[in-house]
Amino acid sequence: MKIVLANGAEIPALGLGTWTLKGERCSEIVADAIGCGYRHIDTAIMYENETEVGRGIARSGVAREDLFLTTKVWYGDIGAGELERAAEGSLKRLGVDYVDLLLIHWPNPAIPLAESIGALNRARERGLTRHIGVSNFTIPMLDEASAISPAPLVCNQVESHPLLDQRRVHAACLRHGMAMTAYAPLGRGEALEASAVTRAAERHSRTPGQIVLRWHIQLDGIVCIPKTSSNERLRENIDIFDFELSADEMKSIGEMRSANRRICDYAFSPAWDAP
Repeated sequence: MKIVLANGAEIPALGLGTWTLKGERCSEIVADAIGCGYRHIDTAIMYENETEVGRGIARSGVAREDLFLTTKVWYGDIGAGELERAAEGSLKRLGVDYVDLLLIHWPNPAIPLAESIGALNRARERGLTRHIGVSNFTIPMLDEASAISPAPLVCNQVESHPLLDQRRVHAACLRHGMAMTAYAPLGRGEALEASAVTRAAERHSRTPGQIVLRWHIQLDGIVCIPKTSSNERLRENIDIFDFELSADEMKSIGEMRSANRRICDYAFSPAWDAP
């Protein structure tokens, strides 16, 4: 497993995303993922599955300190006092004493950034989390948050896949010593059909999904958290550390970003950065 170093955090480059996973199946997938080598699990309060994720972690039998666990606080609860209470609730549902990374899930223009970043730092000072970061932040927001945060932010979790140009956001993360964590890294499957991907898959005798995940982790400072409910896909996704894409393959897949197609865009989303 490749480890991404980010402002003091050591983040496994490939993790399990758990958005939409529910109930017993969620617990099973988390336990199975850990059993086949995953050490990074990503969840969020909004996913309404922290209890099930926690059960899966407990069922795995792997020591808590050997895992990197991330959760996120929904944008309506990132004010002073509210964020800390939300984090406390996450720990109870997860059945753990701390998380490794606590993120603001989305920015909220109704709550001053200084207030939410201050609350995030207090959660860290209280030992609720080892590291702090943000998600879905634009470059100006990232610059401001980094400037006002007493503790370093270790990542910005954003949508990223070969059909969306996030190079400027990635560069901003690197400038601040942060990782960029890619959610929806497979582009919900659409990126897997591109000729640049399928050609590389044939050349390396790999699946298109493995090619796209490998493309991500060969980029500097990128963490991927693909989600799956399939045990077969679970094992396929982690089996990407014994081959390497050529410079030409990296370039060809990277050129797909000119499509600049975003999947996750909502009424509460910020005004996204131009590519």
